Amino acid sequence: MSANRRLAAILAADIAGYSRLMGADEEGTLERLKALRRELLDPRIGEHRGRIVKTTGDGVLVEFASVVDAVRCAVTVQQAMAERNTGVAADSRIELRIGVNLGDVIVEGDDLYGDGVNIAARIEALADAGGVFVSNTVYDHVRDRLPFVFEYLGERQVKNIARPIRVYRLLLGEAAATSERPPLPLPEKPSLAVLPFQNLSGDPEQEYFADGMVEEITTAIARLPWLFVIARNSSFAYKGKPVDVKQVARELGVRYVLEGSVRKGGNRVRITAQLIDTANAAHIWADRFDGALDDIFELQDQVASSVVGALEPRLRQSETERAVRKPTENLGAYDLYLRALAEAQKLTQSGWDAAVALLTRALAVDPDYAPAAALIGWCRVLQATIGAPVSASEIAESARLATRVIEIGKDQPDALCLAANTLSFFTGAHATAAGMIDHALMLNPNSALAWFFRGWVAAMQDQADPAIEALQRAMRLSPLDPLRWTFFVGMSFANMKARRFGEAIDWADRSLREQPRNASPYRLKAIACAHLDRAEEALAAYSNCSRRSRSPDGSAHTGHS
Repeated sequence: MSANRRLAAILAADIAGYSRLMGADEEGTLERLKALRRELLDPRIGEHRGRIVKTTGDGVLVEFASVVDAVRCAVTVQQAMAERNTGVAADSRIELRIGVNLGDVIVEGDDLYGDGVNIAARIEALADAGGVFVSNTVYDHVRDRLPFVFEYLGERQVKNIARPIRVYRLLLGEAAATSERPPLPLPEKPSLAVLPFQNLSGDPEQEYFADGMVEEITTAIARLPWLFVIARNSSFAYKGKPVDVKQVARELGVRYVLEGSVRKGGNRVRITAQLIDTANAAHIWADRFDGALDDIFELQDQVASSVVGALEPRLRQSETERAVRKPTENLGAYDLYLRALAEAQKLTQSGWDAAVALLTRALAVDPDYAPAAALIGWCRVLQATIGAPVSASEIAESARLATRVIEIGKDQPDALCLAANTLSFFTGAHATAAGMIDHALMLNPNSALAWFFRGWVAAMQDQADPAIEALQRAMRLSPLDPLRWTFFVGMSFANMKARRFGEAIDWADRSLREQPRNASPYRLKAIACAHLDRAEEALAAYSNCSRRSRSPDGSAHTGHS
């Protein structure tokens, strides 16, 4: 009869320096180990749906149906152990080593055997005191599902296993905060980041013009579905800094970088741009564009088209046509919009007030200018999320303008998704908002903004898994986004909807590490901890949430939590 087999995640743990501890104080060590099992290990294993297979004098073997649960359990145990050892002399500390593997196991009654178990035990033996080591099968399954940092340690030959094992160390605490993340893999299709262009106008007031120019060029190129384009917010993390293109390639996961400058004087503008292959820092294309401001949209299209041609020279010219419709022929409205965008991105109350005033002027010049109509609603949403007063008339006006964008901005993806978020937030029209965002994604499948809002709206519709997939796509398109902590809030909210409360806590904590002043992650964490019967943590998170909600400080967050 064939053996009963199944795929399982196996966690193996033992006590580092067990013999030394027993030699120094046998009875005391045994009592401390019993307390450790009773107070920490057994409860944490139960919370993460694990099953204790067997215990030894200094070790434990645990089976999980989910590899995500296994890794999360390992992390929470080691974090709790570190707190437990605070103030304990180094030679008296009980420290665990943990190894996790995902593999095939043989089942005999309540016991497990086979390589899946053996590899977990061998990896645990490699681990540092207080550390978590995992196999490559574990890493491959969790690297995009958990907000943890892993360090590749190479292939290791271990006892009684014929083939070498690829091993990863999970970085905890300060090591995770200071670690250089592994390079992002290159997408299958050509990938590009448009870096901030230098403002050579000699006038700091024209900085908004150079930034707006880059945004328009990025949008134009991103409209091409066969090209993977990093979102503007991540690219602008390099603004004002010396650029190493190979570092950019590692951090953003791109093959090509576009950089350049803008010089504006009077009614004339000059744009210079160069395309760089990050693999060898070779300049594969460079050009200069001069023209009158009346032709600014044509200049943007020329830059986009030339970059496309450099990446895919065999594409026919029809595939490099202008990638974005000119938003308006009225430069006055466009100029006002660019100024408003710069103000809104300051993420302060005064910035939003200034932006709305500029956008109102833009709509007076061109009542059908969809980007301005959509951005007004976005500013009002941001005000509301930090607790700033938004009047009923302002909400009604924002909703009216957002509804109008459906008609006047039906071919402008950013305007559509901003307006969709306004309708979802202020009116609860989630189905309408989802339809608008889906249309925006048809127009521009590389829009991190659209994928972000798609995730939020899906979560509001109780579609947890589609929400998580959309938010993951947003994070990949904009991995260095200065508002990435809002992506993490979205992931926490979506996991809450899926009743994955542990993951919801993980993502809330990650958001708080980025932006500790915001109330939403604390609110989500409090609810998730309450579901897991972690009363003290829930009360602490609720207290932090209440304190921040009572005294908004101007830091903004997006979302609906």
